[in-house]
Amino acid sequence: ELIDTTGIIDYGSLMQLALQRARTAREAITVMTDLVKKYGYYSSGESFSIADPEEVWILEMIGKGSASKGAVWVAVRIPDDCIAAHANHSRIHRFPLDDPENCLYSPDVISFAREQKYFDGLNRDFSFSAAYAPAGFEELRACEARVWSFYNRYDSTMVSYLPYIYGESSTPLPLYIKPDRKLSVQDMKDAMRDHFEGTPFDMTQDAGAGPFKAPYRFRPMTFEVDSQEYINERAIATQQTGFSLVAQQREWLPAALGGVLWFGVDDANTSVYVPIYVGALTEVPLCFREGNGSLYKVSWTSAFWVYNWVANMAYARYDQMIEDIRPLQRQIETAFNEQQPKLEQGVLEIFYDQPEKALAVLDKYSREAADSSTVRWRELGEYLLVKYLDGNRKREKDGQFMYNAYGIPEYPEFPGYSEEFYRTIVEDAGDRLKVSF
Repeated sequence: ELIDTTGIIDYGSLMQLALQRARTAREAITVMTDLVKKYGYYSSGESFSIADPEEVWILEMIGKGSASKGAVWVAVRIPDDCIAAHANHSRIHRFPLDDPENCLYSPDVISFAREQKYFDGLNRDFSFSAAYAPAGFEELRACEARVWSFYNRYDSTMVSYLPYIYGESSTPLPLYIKPDRKLSVQDMKDAMRDHFEGTPFDMTQDAGAGPFKAPYRFRPMTFEVDSQEYINERAIATQQTGFSLVAQQREWLPAALGGVLWFGVDDANTSVYVPIYVGALTEVPLCFREGNGSLYKVSWTSAFWVYNWVANMAYARYDQMIEDIRPLQRQIETAFNEQQPKLEQGVLEIFYDQPEKALAVLDKYSREAADSSTVRWRELGEYLLVKYLDGNRKREKDGQFMYNAYGIPEYPEFPGYSEEFYRTIVEDAGDRLKVSF
């Protein structure tokens, strides 16, 4: 009811316009909120992560319906020693009304909620999320549970918030937390691959995981059995991801050097994050280029298709294939991580005297990193296809497929299924499969 169908600025356009017009996170908040005030906000309620090399903010915004142009919003600065997350649901609850250094909000954020009868308490008790996006079962399990899982990786006290995820407590997750340790860029990449492993929501621990323990559930998100509705867990890493990124910003370096977009296409769990120095890039790498394949046309130089191919093979034999995927993924990303300080030191030495040459080095490195990773991932896909052909598993020694004395490939292994899954088959089939004579 709060979507303004007459508005002309939507969620995606706001981000693009803010990037074009703003130099800092605070300026971006001003640009975005001024635009929706003037032109109306066409999308549903959304959260925005807004960062510059000095500050990180979360802005939440929702329209006021077609009868009233603009939007109500609140933005909170994340403390420097903390981490925050949002996952398709409002995360800002109560917020300070008199701390403009750390919190900004629209003048009518509370009064509009009163007019709509979303809130009738004292101003100091106002919760943006409770008023404009109250959480039901699906919001808790499909959205807030992802935030909880991210926090749980880095804060051992998060178990105390499980009752909130289960709908048994009204005490929400904090907007931000101080992690148990300082986190790295690699930590952020790994967090994007989370499937609730080792938690009560672990997706490998029920029948939906299939015989190969896949932490994936294909759409739809909910289903019914005997008129009872059920939900599939929604993890951070998911098969329908188009792309994901980790944005690294460092204020002590020149902007073209300090800003790196660690970018990956498709499912983060089976993808590789490649370093893109966006301030130096002169053309999009071939593997990411528009027109290199399409949703209906496969291209073997397209990162989209190569990473999707590997991922979709892995979904069918997950607990086996992931053991081959993870080492190469880690090898490539570790190499990028180790190359980064050496590359940047060399570029910095010439940056001020020969800026064009310095940028050219970063430009070439970014494009080669993306395209070479795609080539290696295609080679991985070819290897997986050969190794696991027809449900068997080719024998290997020291990373090489084995041949017998006559130069013929060794007879493959037949890994079959786990004992647990065989028991499930027997329970389901009864005596039909029983060997009786």
